[in-house]
Amino acid sequence: MDRICLIIKALPENESFARSVIAAYATRLNPSMEEISDIKTSVSEAITNAIVHGYNNDPDKDISITASIEGNTLWVTVEDKGVGIPDIVEAMKDFYTTKPSEERSGLGFTIMGSFMDTLQVKSVVGEGTTVIMSKVIS
Repeated sequence: MDRICLIIKALPENESFARSVIAAYATRLNPSMEEISDIKTSVSEAITNAIVHGYNNDPDKDISITASIEGNTLWVTVEDKGVGIPDIVEAMKDFYTTKPSEERSGLGFTIMGSFMDTLQVKSVVGEGTTVIMSKVIS
């Protein structure tokens, strides 16, 4: 199995860099432009969630992003060591947000789930959150 690992500081400007790195890696599978767009959007949402919700915009924290290719499937994992999610089922509902005062849409997990083929969220309060996504490239 081939994979890449990337560790970025929890800065908004690093989100676009990480998104581009994962998209470039995915080109090994010769994806369509739509598939690349789906991957980039989903990675962006996962990283933004880590920055805003996991770390409360603390730029000194690290986010780990791993991508691997198995057959014609791209796997992406985004992990933070932030506050964690007390109720994953509730957090994955449309329009749920922990930051309503910041006018967050609460659609991050919904977007990831609709653009990727699989989405799994693991979280422990006080220890962090791991988002695991996959996309089959046709």
